[in-house]
Amino acid sequence: MEMVKLYSMEDWENLPLTSWKIKQPKLKEQRENALDTGGLDLIILPGVAFTKDGKRIGHGGGYYDKYLKECREKQKKSPVTVALCFNQQYLENLPYESHDEKVDIVLCKE
Repeated sequence: MEMVKLYSMEDWENLPLTSWKIKQPKLKEQRENALDTGGLDLIILPGVAFTKDGKRIGHGGGYYDKYLKECREKQKKSPVTVALCFNQQYLENLPYESHDEKVDIVLCKE
């Protein structure tokens, strides 16, 4: 996973969709990678479920866990991680393994 530079909203709107329906530049297209140019200050994370202490369940690919680990290894200061969720996604506890990365802030209506 890479976080690359977007030049405008029009640039975003014109990105092709992958088979997963995710917008991303074509592989042959060279774009500035955030981790090569100073890193990220904030990452808003998706997820299926979250806990008060920052545990997060995604869709099982581990993409964000791996990316957050890479950010923390390459950046001088770790990015702040935030997750937004509905009340139904906010749980008391979730399974947690050593490779899982916690979210710094979970924002929920309650």
